[in-house]
Amino acid sequence: MRYAAIDIGTVTCRLLVADVIDGEVRDLCRRSEIVNLGAGVDAEGTLSADAIDRVCAKVEEYLALVGTYAGDGPVQVRCMATSASRDARNADEFAARLAALGVDMSVIPGEREAGLSFLGASMGYDGERLLVADIGGGSTELVAGVGGQGVVHAHSFDIGCRRATERLLHSDPPTEEETRALEEWVHGEFAGFFDELAGKDFAPERFVAVAGTATSVVSISQEIDPYDPKRVHGQKVDAATVDQVYRRLASMPVDQRSQVVGLQPKRAPLIVAGLIILRQALVLSQLPAYYASETDILEGIVLDAASAH
Repeated sequence: MRYAAIDIGTVTCRLLVADVIDGEVRDLCRRSEIVNLGAGVDAEGTLSADAIDRVCAKVEEYLALVGTYAGDGPVQVRCMATSASRDARNADEFAARLAALGVDMSVIPGEREAGLSFLGASMGYDGERLLVADIGGGSTELVAGVGGQGVVHAHSFDIGCRRATERLLHSDPPTEEETRALEEWVHGEFAGFFDELAGKDFAPERFVAVAGTATSVVSISQEIDPYDPKRVHGQKVDAATVDQVYRRLASMPVDQRSQVVGLQPKRAPLIVAGLIILRQALVLSQLPAYYASETDILEGIVLDAASAH
């Protein structure tokens, strides 16, 4: 059976077309576009008309691409939306627009998002005690579990790079007071998760980080241009490298930041907040490094669909 997963996040809209053979995901096509669906949602509580138009246009483009992979049978399409759509009062309007395109969009709760992210990120780490961090635009999921066995503890926090930027990082570049306030907020929110994990006597042995912030650290530190997911996936990134990239980017205005080799220009306004979130998760994990992963919720959606089928 062939599957297509569409992940509509706060910042990006992504597509994966894949086959599942003997429980393994075989990629056929992958696309990602920064569409900023969640711009202003934290303050206004609604998705803007322009943002909905942008995402619908991108999904329509993806559907045409999926059609080219139909082959001898239909492709099963699963479309899931996360933080911005959870928060928006007009998510039903957005869902109706997608339904008109023939797409049944599910707005999934944070715990479901966490589980799917772990399912994708834990591929290749069977039997290992993992901590997975999925830093999105509106939320961050922290998930602990054993690869190939399942989740032990998970939580979805309403802390993401866009939400944090819009709330706290108003200067360009951000001031020390602004970044410190964000660090304190993130640390305070995340600390309880790690306390609960210790209470379960679960000590992760590997930190796996997915999504744009974590992968950007690799591409920036290694000056990868154009972006090459094969060079990023599985790369070990120590805390010193994260700190170095953070200090460099946090000192730059957005215009200068957008010129940094290895960083998508559209990600430049949000990357400092994302790095603060990543740094705090790494500090609290007490692990010396994280492993960047290109497998994430998209693979999780595909595996979940295959399991149901």
